[in-house]
Amino acid sequence: MKNALSLLFLIPLFSNCQIDKTAVSKYPAHVGNVEWDKKLDDPNFKNCLSEGSYSYQYYNGGSSGIQYKGEKLEIVRKFEKENIHSSKDVNGYVTIRFVVNCEGKSGIFRMKQMDENYKETQLDSKLTSQILFFTKNLNGWIPKEIDGKKVDYYQYLTYKIEHGKVSEILP
Repeated sequence: MKNALSLLFLIPLFSNCQIDKTAVSKYPAHVGNVEWDKKLDDPNFKNCLSEGSYSYQYYNGGSSGIQYKGEKLEIVRKFEKENIHSSKDVNGYVTIRFVVNCEGKSGIFRMKQMDENYKETQLDSKLTSQILFFTKNLNGWIPKEIDGKKVDYYQYLTYKIEHGKVSEILP
């Protein structure tokens, strides 16, 4: 009798828990995932995992720091050889986030611009274009392995701009 009574209470509960399997989520599979966009991204860039599964970050897998041949110091050296600056007196930050695939190639670049108070803004477009071009042409990214398997991962570089010049590259 007790089991039958319990069953009577559970049936309405389970009948209201139906999931609409035809609904497509507007949210990515993982927080922060960036979807490939045919208007922005190189069609020749291929990820090594299943489509859109960029869930690893640069710090996953026990590695610390930037996974680049020569580390961050090499990126700074390369940047200093370039003549990247603005004729305008702009201050702020340019963050470029991208994916490094299992072959060490980079793609799917996204850029955010902020003023010195971290509010989203548009800095000098000539300067930001040069910074994006520089970042896209860095070719020393080290493929990442997690549990013996090569994976794709997100990486980012933030350029601190003071008076129209890059004063620091982060992280």
